[in-house]
Amino acid sequence: MSDAFDTEKLLDSMDKLRHSQAVDIPKYDFKSYKSNLFPARRVNPSDVIILEGILIFHDPCVRELMNMKIFVDSDADVRLARRIRRDTGEKGRDIGMVLDQYSKFVKPAFDDFILPTKKYADIIIPRGGDNHVAIDLIVQHIRTKLGQHDLCKIYPNLYVIHSTFQIRGMHTLVRDSQTTKHDFVFYSDRLIRLVVEHGLGHLPFTEKQVITPTGSVYTGVDFCKRLCGVSVIRSGESMENALRACCKGIKIGKILIHREGDNGQQLIYEKLPQDISERHVLLLDPILGTGNSAVHAINLLISKGVPESNIIFLNLISVSRRCFKLVLAFHSLKSLFAFILSDSYYRDFTLFFL
Repeated sequence: MSDAFDTEKLLDSMDKLRHSQAVDIPKYDFKSYKSNLFPARRVNPSDVIILEGILIFHDPCVRELMNMKIFVDSDADVRLARRIRRDTGEKGRDIGMVLDQYSKFVKPAFDDFILPTKKYADIIIPRGGDNHVAIDLIVQHIRTKLGQHDLCKIYPNLYVIHSTFQIRGMHTLVRDSQTTKHDFVFYSDRLIRLVVEHGLGHLPFTEKQVITPTGSVYTGVDFCKRLCGVSVIRSGESMENALRACCKGIKIGKILIHREGDNGQQLIYEKLPQDISERHVLLLDPILGTGNSAVHAINLLISKGVPESNIIFLNLISVSRRCFKLVLAFHSLKSLFAFILSDSYYRDFTLFFL
């Protein structure tokens, strides 16, 4: 069956579209079973690429390219009716030929090859195009994704704090050379507090029920108990007050990463909780320059037994997009989350890695 598909051509075309390159797609002729009779169709890159086919989930390499896998599940009678209408109208076949082919080849092939791929789907839509509720939910999800920051579209595990005029106003104040030291500290602390609060919102929670003063039962969540902060000296210490204000009595460790000479050697000092491998770690560093310190700090925490999924990197400002390529490539952190606190125009990034 694999000989019937040009999977390499498909993968190459998808890769080009994802990198904003137009591709030429061959047009297949069902009557002659050839794909070179007609001019190829030019497909231009887009924010949303829809890849459709009854066996599209069969190849794992193709599945890896998909951000969302949808299986449209239609009734067998509907599928047969559609096939009769298509084959008699477009391919010039008679109904007897269509039914014979359906019973001998199409239905068994569906049961053996297509139906088993249903397990790979993220979403299963019963009743096909008549299921307007399911289609509307998918459309809304895609619209939400399209409304995200450009970096979120590049890195699916990247989350951006929505930029508001107030946030941009605070960023403007901390960048203004005329801003007083008192105002600089005040507005920087406000921005850092936002970063910390958003970071804490992605920690694991457990459901908890409490009794209110009126005797009612309130179902809420219980905070993560095994938590600690680690600041990258020296700038990371500026984020400690915001973390303490949000997490009462939290333990905070220290990491110092200092370059010695011109040979690239790093001097690392650390003072961390002894049970840090059992905790979720909030790694504090407000300024991300090259990403070098972040990589070394994460490396150190991992060497201490902290799982990558338990590390949260909190940052206020990144100087360029080079940092993302460097830090995001580190260990291929698939459980990475980030928050960017302002728009791309300023390139002021507030992010954390989980």
